[in-house]
Amino acid sequence: MRIAALVWCSAIAGLQVYLFRRIRDDLNKNHMEGPKGFRAMLAGWVAQGWCTIVEDEIRFWNGSKIYLCHCKDEKDIYKYQGAEIHVLIIDELTHFTESMYRFLRNRVRMVGVVIPSEYAGRFPRILCGANPGNIGHLWVKTTFVTAAQPMEMRLMPANDGGMLRQYIPARLEDNPSMVQDDPGYEMRLEGLGSAALVQAMRWGDWDVIEGAFFDCWNPRRHVVRPFEVPKDWVRFRSGDWGSASPFSFGWWAIATDRHVTEEGVILPRGCMVRYREWYGCQPDKPNVGLKMTAELVGAGLWAKEKGGPKVSYGVLDPSAFKEDGGPSIHERSMKGSGSSGQGIYNVVFRQADNARVPQRGAMGGWDQMRARLVGDADGNPMVVCFSTCTDSIRTIPALQHDKDRPEDLDTDMEDHAADDWRYACMSRPWARSTEEKPRSKNVSGFSSMKSASSGSMKTL
Repeated sequence: MRIAALVWCSAIAGLQVYLFRRIRDDLNKNHMEGPKGFRAMLAGWVAQGWCTIVEDEIRFWNGSKIYLCHCKDEKDIYKYQGAEIHVLIIDELTHFTESMYRFLRNRVRMVGVVIPSEYAGRFPRILCGANPGNIGHLWVKTTFVTAAQPMEMRLMPANDGGMLRQYIPARLEDNPSMVQDDPGYEMRLEGLGSAALVQAMRWGDWDVIEGAFFDCWNPRRHVVRPFEVPKDWVRFRSGDWGSASPFSFGWWAIATDRHVTEEGVILPRGCMVRYREWYGCQPDKPNVGLKMTAELVGAGLWAKEKGGPKVSYGVLDPSAFKEDGGPSIHERSMKGSGSSGQGIYNVVFRQADNARVPQRGAMGGWDQMRARLVGDADGNPMVVCFSTCTDSIRTIPALQHDKDRPEDLDTDMEDHAADDWRYACMSRPWARSTEEKPRSKNVSGFSSMKSASSGSMKTL
């Protein structure tokens, strides 16, 4: 990235390059200082008077500039509202939120700059680098990796920037100077201690996520092909309300007896099966809601259940029951206009238990959800979803821990389906039977278990 910025600035007079890291300290340590930082690389040019470095700005003899920028908080993007960015470079893109990236991309434009013939059609441009993981993993994977052929150039539609886009996968072998300068680096990568982290950092695997909140999620155990749900299974629905943000509704069935799926996954008695979902997001903006009115959402729910099996009950995000000077969202969703012009939809919810983490002895929703994902003593899951529940499958495995509150997840991520699942799990609390197989004991006669909330080891 640094070399590309220097080459382009020296070749194109008046070029304005903005190089971003999320944290300012990382920006200085990674790009300004060190034996391969800008100061060392440009020492000769500075000595000859071809460029100057003034704080976070590099100025070249031909009027080109490199600005070293940071964007720690969401509001920091507005510092660049009036910027004309000819080249946007973002290092560690997965540290940024999607809204940050889209705002900065909107500032990429070029007026009045003469482009040499060898660079015709290549500017303005964006160059981003990223490792799998962190808060931006899901949107970066969806935007750049999913459905993309490596090295292929794709022309994106206007609502997704309208630029040519290319995904360039990178592995250790693609950085020969690293191997040459530090021959032991590969062994240290292999010794990271986490198989997921090795896959991500060594091999650039975007299908594994280090630090995932639900590290117990396994698509081979928790995602099953659709099957005909027995008529005697109890059914219910759950929902997380959203308008500007996506809403998420799920329909569940409870196994009354042991059931074996086509893939051979055993669903014990009491296992929750999510057999349908409705996720309200814009197709080209996964974490942006449809802004549907409560009445239209209620009509949609009614239409999906009309003529189908009876739903015994529903649980909904408690915020939907608030009355702020008028009918609540829940009340409005029950009333509206149908095809006959009027009517009341029989889509009734009760307030869900909104507890996220255990407090004062009360159970938490994430613990309930994780316990069901871990499953019974035989390793059989107590919650699964049909493979048609694509937004649950897309978002839940990518969720990360909150850095300030590790027992909770990072709410800046796309957590709407997870909240929906949490409400469902809290409506049907589950715990392993005391008659299930005991854990193996250690030499002192104590058994060890892994804490579901923190991942630390506790002795019982």
